[in-house]
Amino acid sequence: MGPVRKTQKKYCSIVLFLAIIIAACFIITGYKPVGKGLITGTLASILNFVLMGETIPLRLGHARRKTFIISLGSVYFRYIIMGIPIFFAIKMAEISLIATVIGIFSVQILILSEHLAKIILSTRKKTGFIKK
Repeated sequence: MGPVRKTQKKYCSIVLFLAIIIAACFIITGYKPVGKGLITGTLASILNFVLMGETIPLRLGHARRKTFIISLGSVYFRYIIMGIPIFFAIKMAEISLIATVIGIFSVQILILSEHLAKIILSTRKKTGFIKK
């Protein structure tokens, strides 16, 4: 398994697990649209993240013009994928728009959170707040 696949598996597994747990809590407490929106947005986010990793090799080793066209097509296709859950959340009362948008950014939120935690922990180790 290559490094891109390992990264995809790591982040997508964590995000999906968290989304299912949080959505189940919302559904149990009676907020079904929020739970459905979170799952819908998270699935779109995972699909977007996987497609981004899969299209990286397609952009390498081609002429500049072909690389540009492939990159632009990839971005447009991923925007369409991200727009589908938003469209359904707007049209259907059974899916929360805000929860869908939060779900769409779930992979990015997890990646940023992990890096922020690493920065905070490394800073604390350097300053002596955390002893080994």
